[in-house]
Amino acid sequence: MIKHRILIVDDEPVNLKTLGNILKVNYEVLVAKNGKTALNMAITNPIPDLILLDIVMPVIDGYEVCRQLKQNSVTKYIPVIFVSAMDSEMDEAKGLELGAVDYISKPISPSIVSARVKTQLKLMSAYKKLTKAYDELEQKNIDLEEMAVLRENVGHITRHDLKNPLNGIISATSLLIDELDDGLHKNILKNIEIAGYQMLDMINSSLDLYKMEIGTYSYSPDRVNIIEIFNKIISETKVHMNTVNITTEILINGKTITTGGSFFIQGEYLLCYSMLANLFKNALEASPSNSIIKIFLDNEEEAIIKISNQGTVPAAIRNNFFDKFVTMGKSSGTGLGTYSAKLMAETQKGSLHLDISDETNTTILTVRLPNM
Repeated sequence: MIKHRILIVDDEPVNLKTLGNILKVNYEVLVAKNGKTALNMAITNPIPDLILLDIVMPVIDGYEVCRQLKQNSVTKYIPVIFVSAMDSEMDEAKGLELGAVDYISKPISPSIVSARVKTQLKLMSAYKKLTKAYDELEQKNIDLEEMAVLRENVGHITRHDLKNPLNGIISATSLLIDELDDGLHKNILKNIEIAGYQMLDMINSSLDLYKMEIGTYSYSPDRVNIIEIFNKIISETKVHMNTVNITTEILINGKTITTGGSFFIQGEYLLCYSMLANLFKNALEASPSNSIIKIFLDNEEEAIIKISNQGTVPAAIRNNFFDKFVTMGKSSGTGLGTYSAKLMAETQKGSLHLDISDETNTTILTVRLPNM
């Protein structure tokens, strides 16, 4: 069993011998007769596990030795116990302020010295274990962060590399459509072409999302008609809506519109479309049959877009509703819909908030964007 190393610092040989005799049975004892020697021994490997330090010494007193020990990165964590005949409260307070962990008054009591040394070594051992555990945990966190960055980078490269063969498929399909006279085969190829463009849009969107996450997305705001976007989204989801008998209502400043209309905001068309399509799809999937999804558009200091549906968000995910990969009760859900919608709202200098009313059993997603 490796013994703890105790460094005793005192200019009186009698004190060195007395303390040494008390401690040598259980510990490896080192002695220094002055402050300079003590400072050199404290940085010599293996460094001491604890230092018993006299205060009154020539040239460099104990206070200065302690101060220098605590300023040195190698020795600052070594416990220091002052052993001195200077036993006033002021002397003790000064020693503790300099970083000492304890103070023993002379004449010394062997039992007190043994007990104080044993206690401080136990505390230091516990501190080292805690520090080691913390360092290991910190390293694991670093490893996880590096893995997350690697995963993102691999995903980014993969998405980027997918574009080249996909563009080739779209181009070849387009050429074949122009060459064929057979209507059936042309329709099949046309469907392949449409699917190819949809995949290309998805890849481009994921690349844009990655740029938004790392802050490199180039935002170019324009005049966007939100009514036009909602009409497109509703048209694309009409089959699903009819299947579950869900209807929609759009209100501008409290008044219902039936056809046409406009509600302009400052943003990017594709970002607005993707953001609102995700939010509307989320509302549609959460709505019970035979219900209505209401869209409120209001012009105040900023443009306010609210999507309200019956049904509430599960309590388990309310606090992290907009976090990445958070989903519940959807077998095909990725947990990216609301996360990306919030990111797109913020990229367009806006915000996205969730409001839930258990009393009325409704969920409202509110987007705020700059007015034109």
